[in-house]
Amino acid sequence: MWDLVLEDRRINSLRLVAPMWNGRIRGIHRLGGAVAPEGNQKKKRTILQLLTNYFYDVEALRDYLLQREMYKVHEKNRSFTWLEKQHGPYGAGAFFILKQGGAVKFRDKEWIRPDKYGHFSQEFWNFCVVPVEAVDASDCDINYEGLDNLLLLKELQSLSLQRCSHVDDWCLSRLYPLADSLQELSLAGCPRVSERGLACLHHLRNLRRLDISDLPAVSNPGLTQILVEEMLPNCEVVGVDWAEGLKSGPEEQPQDTASPVPA
Repeated sequence: MWDLVLEDRRINSLRLVAPMWNGRIRGIHRLGGAVAPEGNQKKKRTILQLLTNYFYDVEALRDYLLQREMYKVHEKNRSFTWLEKQHGPYGAGAFFILKQGGAVKFRDKEWIRPDKYGHFSQEFWNFCVVPVEAVDASDCDINYEGLDNLLLLKELQSLSLQRCSHVDDWCLSRLYPLADSLQELSLAGCPRVSERGLACLHHLRNLRRLDISDLPAVSNPGLTQILVEEMLPNCEVVGVDWAEGLKSGPEEQPQDTASPVPA
């Protein structure tokens, strides 16, 4: 088993620091580059021993980091509808997508994307009277609340939500306001989308192309594709082999040769 050596030097990376209290190690004092507890600088302890001593602190830190991450997602999805009064629905919706790190395409214009630092050209404000016809929100942190901003784009024709980890079945149930305009939708790689969410897409009567590839929450991809195709007969459903995940037929089930054959 690997050994974890506590060295007597300052470590620049983040680590847990446990202060001495009545001769025992207690809790997380602070996060930073403090020295290890006295007398333990040269003592070797196994990873299992370390986790045993710090188990409570690890759980507390994990909960803290989870809450912090959820807070960040909430902040990213705060409402930008107040911009609608100043710049109209297209400008407000486009600003939300660009702040998320996605890309937008106004009608008859080039795609506008942020750079690697999250900066993007402010010229999109000049197109506020031009409808947004396409949105690429792949890998963005859009969630249920954030859709308030996306649904401002009433003339949206193409929407990509690929690998959006916070898009779930409830989110798909909110897309019905785009039923008159939306023609292409990609949900590829969304881990929280299941059959129930796909059933909500029956409102999107003008949908012509739907990508449902790589949806781990869908238990029977092949059967699901058949049902979606029946639900949206004018839509091309891609990303799944129709035979994938279909239940085995009776001929593939094991037979008990010892059982008597009925007369």
